[in-house]
Amino acid sequence: MFDTNFVVDRIPMRDMARQAPSQATVGLHVTRPSHPLAVQAWIIDAKGRDVQITGAAIAWTARTVHIRYTDHYGREGTVWVWASAVTRS
Repeated sequence: MFDTNFVVDRIPMRDMARQAPSQATVGLHVTRPSHPLAVQAWIIDAKGRDVQITGAAIAWTARTVHIRYTDHYGREGTVWVWASAVTRS
């Protein structure tokens, strides 16, 4: 899904998707798979728009999922979202 042989532009802070609150993961076990899982997820972008993205689940808890994705400009970013916003591909 993601080629690691080249450098990818990172999404600047001003354009990053909104994170689920950090309190949502406090005290919960974080699972980090040996291989990311392909997913589709709904995120809220920096302008407040709901956007469906294709990405990879790189970690999760019982409530949230950490997603690595590429935005429509080709920049890579990560975001913690609510688990209910994620579907395995």
